Amino acid sequence: MSDALIQRLEAYREQGSVPCALAFRIAEMSGTLPQAVREAADRMGIRISECQLGLFGYELYGEKRWVRRLGAVPPSLAQSVRAACAEDRLTCATSWKVADERGVPRLLFGSVAESLDVRISRCQLGCFD
Repeated sequence: MSDALIQRLEAYREQGSVPCALAFRIAEMSGTLPQAVREAADRMGIRISECQLGLFGYELYGEKRWVRRLGAVPPSLAQSVRAACAEDRLTCATSWKVADERGVPRLLFGSVAESLDVRISRCQLGCFD
């Protein structure tokens, strides 16, 4: 665990969590992999919160997850999601890629996947498989 990484995470020790987006920023600033940030945070007793896809970490807002089933998903978006799936699953990284390519906010994309019964797997930080 690098000193730079520890120093950056130390600011989140008191609140007990660091948002997913900031964990990625810390990884970039520290020149390390995102998963190393989560591992260091775990060792320091800091949880990852506010998953960018809305899958976990929203307890401060009174919710475990932010994702919801939507009333409808535009057919062209549904087609893009299904084309990127492997056995009704998308990895976190693929989800980000499809969301970014389609101009869909990542937080909304989690709900799109939920609405299409697509499971998101392999968190890039290693928070879930």
